[in-house]
Amino acid sequence: MRTANILINQGALTHNLAQVNKIAPNSKVLAMVKANAYGHGVAMCLPALTDADAIGVATLAEAIQAKQLGWAKHTVLIEGVFSQAEWQTAINNHFMCVIHQQQQLDWALQNIPKHDCQTKTIWLKLNTGMNRLGFDQHSVIEAAKQLTQAGYQLILTSHFANADDKSTPLNEQQGTLFSKVFTQLQQQVDPNIKGSLCNSAAIINFPNWHFDWVRPGIMLYGSSPVVDKASDQLNLKPVMTLQAKIMAVHQLNTGEMVGYGSRWKAQRASRVGIVSIGYGDGYPRVVDNTAWVAVTDTTTQAGLHKAAIIGRVAMDMIVIDLTDLTASLGIDSIVTLWGAAPQIDEVAQSANTISYELLCRLTTRPTRKLHKT
Repeated sequence: MRTANILINQGALTHNLAQVNKIAPNSKVLAMVKANAYGHGVAMCLPALTDADAIGVATLAEAIQAKQLGWAKHTVLIEGVFSQAEWQTAINNHFMCVIHQQQQLDWALQNIPKHDCQTKTIWLKLNTGMNRLGFDQHSVIEAAKQLTQAGYQLILTSHFANADDKSTPLNEQQGTLFSKVFTQLQQQVDPNIKGSLCNSAAIINFPNWHFDWVRPGIMLYGSSPVVDKASDQLNLKPVMTLQAKIMAVHQLNTGEMVGYGSRWKAQRASRVGIVSIGYGDGYPRVVDNTAWVAVTDTTTQAGLHKAAIIGRVAMDMIVIDLTDLTASLGIDSIVTLWGAAPQIDEVAQSANTISYELLCRLTTRPTRKLHKT
């Protein structure tokens, strides 16, 4: 049977959540599980996030799925609702919503939840400079007044554009603007208004702006959210391991070539392994010649053997260079595409992208399993 597996380590996810709590001990945690928990599988991840105060999703369908899976704490729709009917569905299911534009504000004022409904708490979005979603600093104050007068409790929220690089000047501009408006709202509208500004990168880089809620996403899954530190330096553990097996081994003569486009040419007699995974499973086709995998001998389970990917990644297969590795590596040897080594951030760098994209675009073809420790 063809073998391509996605192994999910719930213990690593719980560990990473604990790291968030250590970094931001005075803030509540909104754990982001949008996009099927960043490709990890929300059904497998929710049981490991019970210490979070709430979860964040992008769509109403994701919120309903989490509820059906047994999630009983707060759920926040970070893009809000897209129709008045969705607003009523959110009320019926006690989902909290972000409000970032006038139409959503109108729906909230026209249909006010009962006092004991969790939807009575609104996450009011301020545009501090990312210029995607949110009210400007003047209209957000008027929106806050209207919502407060209607009996809503408010959490002011915004989003950094460059928090991964703490040296970028816009970070200071965004944080300062948020702090200014937050203070104005507490003074002019309601002293009980709460604040939430920090995503994963900002949790690490800007502890002075943690406010009442933090919103970890990629760091929960073990990838580094900042440009100057690797995940292990942040004491984060990879939640996902992507693995396959060697399905064939070939000896090549000097001058023979490999794969589509014959891009790789043997400069010496070479031994290569064919691995049962490709871009049809979600491994990026565009990796450069720095990409590598870790190979484990299924007989001895010995150590990490680093093997370069050679030739083009195909839909169903990749080829790796076994020439300088032990002869015991062969058919059925386990190949790790990312996990503890190589780290997904390394693979992302080889593919000129970010770990978020690699995780989210995994297909349904690999088998998802809980990692047995």
